[in-house]
Amino acid sequence: MSTKTITDGASYPQMSDLAQVAGVSLATVDRVINRRKGVKERTVHRVLEAAREIGFLSEADLERYTATRPPNIVFLLPAGTNPYLRLLGERLRARAARATVQTPAIRCFFIDSFSVSALADALRRHRNWADGIVFFAIDHPQVREAVGEVAATGTRLVTLVSDLHHAGRSAYVGLDNHACGRTAGLLISRFSAAQSGSIALVAGSRNYRAHSEREAGFLSIMEELNPRLKIIGMREGHDDSAENYRHTITLMEQNPDLVGIYNVGGSSGGISRALEERKRQDIVFIGHGLTADTRLSLVNGTLDAILDTDPERLLDCAIAQITAPQPETAAPKIHLDIYFRENLP
Repeated sequence: MSTKTITDGASYPQMSDLAQVAGVSLATVDRVINRRKGVKERTVHRVLEAAREIGFLSEADLERYTATRPPNIVFLLPAGTNPYLRLLGERLRARAARATVQTPAIRCFFIDSFSVSALADALRRHRNWADGIVFFAIDHPQVREAVGEVAATGTRLVTLVSDLHHAGRSAYVGLDNHACGRTAGLLISRFSAAQSGSIALVAGSRNYRAHSEREAGFLSIMEELNPRLKIIGMREGHDDSAENYRHTITLMEQNPDLVGIYNVGGSSGGISRALEERKRQDIVFIGHGLTADTRLSLVNGTLDAILDTDPERLLDCAIAQITAPQPETAAPKIHLDIYFRENLP
């Protein structure tokens, strides 16, 4: 058997030695040692037994390996300038850094925002490693087709924040987005002193059900509470701060009677910057996601209210849907937090 000499003079078997003794490929050894899925139980047992025989793993290591393997979990988040999504990514990286062999292995990937092909490709690509995939769903046939294929392999699929109606997805973790939209409409209606005027909506994309459902909820309650307020057609800013800034400038220039803005998506900083530049704090502004930029906008009075979800609670519930013996049939309870300048935590 070939061995490798280490600095203190002792020898240590390599993975190639383990593959030779176990009678398997080096790739199989790599999958077993790194606790990846897709290896038959009898093969895992043979590799671990060989690892014990040649001293590749200690008895303590073997004890951990023979315990039930925690699941591998992949998070797929949209790339871009959305501060709330970056916050989720930071929290996930912190969890991954704390992971042990007894806790789920977590990987987080940012993919091209609003690209159905990028999301569909990512779902297929990561199913080989992941026992569960948590992702922002885009409601599109290409994504639904990928969900069906990946779910058929036994990988659990959990939608986060934005849902997708498909039998293959195991659970949805997020708010009731229709209720969010109605809540925002209620706030704008109550905060606005005007009995008439224009209300604008800004979104990332209607391809996210979260955004289209918030829009629908908002429109429904505004019709009930104050039908004299005119709703301007939604602008799609792709959760990009610069795009949202340009949309807001245009909205103010084209609509002198603008009295309110509801950003159903993220990157509210661009909207706040435009309102500050034009000194339009008379416009009621409601957004989503408590982050450093929205907190500052609340404090200076540009932003009136933020609808928020605790990111740790959101991630806890998503991970639980993968680690539980069976995912919940009903969506986990995610609480809506509403922050104003006076109740910031």
